[in-house]
Amino acid sequence: MSSINPSLRLLMNLFKIQAMMARKFDRLTMHGIGFNDFLILYLLQQGDEKRLRPTDLAEKTGLTASGVTRMLLPMEKIGLIARQANERDARVSFVTITVAGKRIYEEAMETANMIAKDIVPVEYGKNSLSLASLLKALGGNIS
Repeated sequence: MSSINPSLRLLMNLFKIQAMMARKFDRLTMHGIGFNDFLILYLLQQGDEKRLRPTDLAEKTGLTASGVTRMLLPMEKIGLIARQANERDARVSFVTITVAGKRIYEEAMETANMIAKDIVPVEYGKNSLSLASLLKALGGNIS
């Protein structure tokens, strides 16, 4: 029987942690959104223009373009986001956060911060920089 190398063990543990975190972040449903919706709203809050192309959202989340499109449709339907045509290129659209989306995001941010504090024990906070460095090297570069 072959043994598991340390890299595979690390990735299996990351997968387990991701599943556990997903369950804990289910509490965001009290705001009417899921964690992926929260992430999209967070990304739309960043930057100067407060708008992104769906392809940019796909790149920043690690999802496929079609996966992001499927996520955006219900968010648009309930008024969290809006699509905005590009004046220069009709083939390109932008996604923006609406006033309602911003309000939900701000309410959900409190819940998300509390969940994060529950997940990451305070005594490990000082070690988070080295873990953040590893995650960034693996492609987890959401900032």
